[in-house]
Amino acid sequence: MDQTSPIPDTVHFDLAPDGGGPAYRIFLRLPAGPPPEDGWPSLYLLDANAVIATTVEALRVQAAYPLGTGVRDAVVVGIGYPTDAAYDSVRRSWDYGPPPGETYPPHSVGGPDVRTGGAALFLDFIENRLKPEIRRRASLDPNRQALFGHSFGGLFALFALFTQPKAFSDWIAISPAIWWEQHNLLRFATPRDLHDDPAPRVLLGAGEYEQQLAPFQVGATDEAQRRKRQDEAKTMDETRAMAERLERQFRCYTEFAVFAGETHMSLLPVAINRAIRFALGPRQSA
Repeated sequence: MDQTSPIPDTVHFDLAPDGGGPAYRIFLRLPAGPPPEDGWPSLYLLDANAVIATTVEALRVQAAYPLGTGVRDAVVVGIGYPTDAAYDSVRRSWDYGPPPGETYPPHSVGGPDVRTGGAALFLDFIENRLKPEIRRRASLDPNRQALFGHSFGGLFALFALFTQPKAFSDWIAISPAIWWEQHNLLRFATPRDLHDDPAPRVLLGAGEYEQQLAPFQVGATDEAQRRKRQDEAKTMDETRAMAERLERQFRCYTEFAVFAGETHMSLLPVAINRAIRFALGPRQSA
């Protein structure tokens, strides 16, 4: 049953996989008025509990002034979890982690083990359970479907691109955790031509302060641990290298963005705005 939301033009409902299992909380924002002849473009969001409100507000303001922004209105589909928290760290670890995955100790005493490796099942849920439900509710343009993911969500977006490149036309992977589990993602990046007509469009990006400390972090109590994590992840270098690889080896139309002055978490609002322009603004040819 649909539940009203304080987010304008948005409802949410819970949807479980066909084979059973815990439900996802789906946030759905529909534009007002009749759809275009080809149907509405759509933007799918991972970690929707954290980003749905920012995305809807940024889109509805800009789509109302298309001559000033170049942004088209669109259906927004947020994939989240039945929680009031911004993230469900246990479930997202499973859903976004490429197989085979591993098992890690609980985040808290008495909590469940943290498992990874469920990305193929999660992608199947999106393609065969969620998308048909959204098509039942809205007229969609099959050639204008975008997926946005950040961090582990960016890792999943790249896994989905490599394994089902026609699932979306536009792929946005911000600060993707390419390093995760000894670069397990790269097992799926078999060089091949993903070029179609049109070619997959990919936006990758990272914050300026993901591979170096922000000024306010220098001298903090966790400075040494933070530097160690940054050195291990090498998020800026890994993301830039992935952008070059997608363009060179996979013939994707690719953009790479550095979000000046931003850290891994503070970049979310500006990255969402960039994603809206990338997916719903004027097309640039490859």
